[in-house]
Amino acid sequence: MRNALIGLALGLFVGGVGGFAIAIFAYPFIFPPPEAMEALPNSAGREVVAKGTFIHADPSDSFHYGKGSVTVYKDLVRLGADFEVGPGPKFHVYLVPDETVTPSSKVGRSMFVDLGRLRAFKGSQNYKLPGGVNLAKFKNVVIWCEQFGVLISPA
Repeated sequence: MRNALIGLALGLFVGGVGGFAIAIFAYPFIFPPPEAMEALPNSAGREVVAKGTFIHADPSDSFHYGKGSVTVYKDLVRLGADFEVGPGPKFHVYLVPDETVTPSSKVGRSMFVDLGRLRAFKGSQNYKLPGGVNLAKFKNVVIWCEQFGVLISPA
């Protein structure tokens, strides 16, 4: 009887911890945050430096994808209204100097500018550029998962 109670208690503990871990991972897939719809501030006086499109970096990976437009201005990066990435934890918007960015690129180890955490998996978003950033040195805007060190989508 004692062994049965110990087994039951251990099973409940392991099941509870395992269930909690699965729930933490699955939460963004089950309850995605609302779509972002940020307006472009002072759009009349902004000079476009570059435009691009997010791509699905690894078509064999159905979880890590991205699509939509990005526009780089002198003082901010704007993800377009058509922007979308697959949900996940701790996604950040980076500027990277690499000419091409692939899933095998070492983005986390290269020189990059972190513009901040992705605020939504869908919709228009604005990210201010820090002062002194020389945009001529940065060729790509990248969505990067800091928690797992995975490329989500380059543009």
